[in-house]
Amino acid sequence: MSTGSETTEQGSGAHGRRPRPEPPEPLAAPTVDSHTHLDACGCETGADVTAAMDRAQAVGVVGAVTIADDLTAARWAVGAAHADPRVWAAVALHPTRTASVSDADLAEIERLAADDRVVAVGETGLDYYWDASPPAAQQDAFRWHIGLAKRTGKPLMIHDRDAHDDVLRILREEGPPEQVVFHCFSGDAAMARECVDAGYVLSFAGPVTFKRNDELRAAAELVPADQFLVETDAPFLTPHPHRGRANEPYVLPWTVRGIAATRGQDEGIVAEAARRNAERVFGLSTTG
Repeated sequence: MSTGSETTEQGSGAHGRRPRPEPPEPLAAPTVDSHTHLDACGCETGADVTAAMDRAQAVGVVGAVTIADDLTAARWAVGAAHADPRVWAAVALHPTRTASVSDADLAEIERLAADDRVVAVGETGLDYYWDASPPAAQQDAFRWHIGLAKRTGKPLMIHDRDAHDDVLRILREEGPPEQVVFHCFSGDAAMARECVDAGYVLSFAGPVTFKRNDELRAAAELVPADQFLVETDAPFLTPHPHRGRANEPYVLPWTVRGIAATRGQDEGIVAEAARRNAERVFGLSTTG
C-alpha cells in the first residue's frame, strides 16, 4: 500500500485517474525502482507484469521491488517475483492493516518472507495520518516485523507517515536489523541526518519533485551516494510534471532527474548509484 499522502492527493487507486503519461526519454544509466505496487498498477497476470517491466526497461528501469500491504498482496507479490526475473517482492502487513492481526496472519507473512524471491520485510511501520488502526496495534506489529527482518536477515522497509519520532524510537528500542530502508522518505534534513548517521537508507519518490517540497529536496541533497534509493510507489505519487496521473515503474526517470537536479549531479550518476545501492541492500542482480 502507498503512503497516505498518495491517496489524499491522487485518489484511492489507479482506476479513475487520468491515463498514464507518455514514456520519458531513457535514462543515461540503468536503475531500479525500489518500491512499487504492480498489483495496484493493474497487473493481474504474469503477462501483465512482464508488459509493465518491458515498458520500464525501455526507459532504463531494469528492475523493481513490488510491495505487499496485506496477505492477499503478499501472495500476489511473491507470484509476480517468480513470474519475471526483473521483479522481486517485499511482504508485510501495512500499519493501517494491523487493527486485528491473528497468529495465522503473522505465520503466513513469515512463511512468505522466507521465499528466495522476497528481498525485504515491508512495508511496515507507523501511519498516524489515517485512523484505520490504533497506534498501539501498529507499534506491536512494527516490533514484530523488526524481529522478522532480523530472523530472515532481510532488509526492513519502513512506511512512516506523521510518526517520525515513534518510528525512530522503536527502532532504537528494538535494535534495527542490518539494513533499514525508509520508503518514500518524508522527513526534513535534520531527520535525514539522523537516519544517515544510524546507517539507514533513504528512498525518494515523486514528492521530491513537487514544487513546495524544499525541505525534502534538502534531505535528498545531503544523503551520501551509498545511502539513497529511488522509487515510484506506483500507481501513486506520480512525479512532476505528471502529478495526478497514474504512475508505473517506467515513470521513474522523472524522479531520478529531479533528484539529479537537486544534488547537482548528472542523471546517470544518480541512476547508477541507486541501482548499485538497490543491488547491495536487497541482494539483487540486474545484469541477468
